Amino acid sequence: MASIGLINYATFMGTMIGIYGILALGLNVQWGVTGLFNAGIAGFFAVGAYLSALLTAPPSPERIMGWELPVLVGWLGAMAGAALIAWPIGRVCLRFRSDYLAIATIGVAEVIRLVLRTEETLSGGARGITGVPRPFGGLEYSLSQFAYFALVIAVLLVVYWALERQLTAPWGRMMKAIRDNEQAAAAMGKDVERRRLESFVLGAAIMGLAGALYVHFMRAITPEAIDPMIATFLVWIMLILGGSGNNRGAILGAVIIWLIWSMSEFITDQLPADVATQAKYVRVFLIGLMLQLILRFRPEGLLPEESVQRTSHLSPPRS
Repeated sequence: MASIGLINYATFMGTMIGIYGILALGLNVQWGVTGLFNAGIAGFFAVGAYLSALLTAPPSPERIMGWELPVLVGWLGAMAGAALIAWPIGRVCLRFRSDYLAIATIGVAEVIRLVLRTEETLSGGARGITGVPRPFGGLEYSLSQFAYFALVIAVLLVVYWALERQLTAPWGRMMKAIRDNEQAAAAMGKDVERRRLESFVLGAAIMGLAGALYVHFMRAITPEAIDPMIATFLVWIMLILGGSGNNRGAILGAVIIWLIWSMSEFITDQLPADVATQAKYVRVFLIGLMLQLILRFRPEGLLPEESVQRTSHLSPPRS
């Protein structure tokens, strides 16, 4: 029985790593490739999660929707909804400095969180939405967990493959040119505002997909699941640690940070109850300490972007 419990726990962690890997890939499209500072990841994650839940969950007299549509429709709706939210934000803010975009995305994420917490007819309020269907949910528990884990990893690999093709295509090279020298790209006739908007909307759609995967895994969603600490800042740390601009680095950062985050919680849960609550803050300290060490000794991340690696290899040694 103990071995089955460990397998289920490992499967749970692997599924969460896959979901956060997709979130980190979405952020990498925006920040790593195009240099767009999105501080409202939790908002797009929440839109994807709640919209997919509303589309696929059974009807309830206490809230709207509940159409019991296929899960795939929920995933596509989650991506479309997150993209539609991102479009007006980017349309207004991307022409200004990056700090305006950061402020706008923080504000939008907080507005979304407060609306979901208070509008019971839309989101179920603090109770959230339950009864969300999960693919392979009719199987035995352990088998269902593993089947969904395999599905999440498959989606992660598809997203990774698609983004890698985009980054090696002219579109990706143009985005990096805009990131590195916006004025030069504009002088060459590139529509900088339009391309940056494309990158922002694409990244938001991927974040919405991650939210949909999360809600169907948990079979429920509440406002606590979109805490900015977990759904925004943790994702930023994953990308910085793994290597901004490198999709493999984004996934590696998700693996390392989620393992530290989860294993530290597992360890603190073994402590006495009066100590465990305070010890949980050690997780935040460990993540912050790792971030400081990475920024100090390897600011480009564990797997830096290839152009950064090439530049570091060609640069003369420091005396």
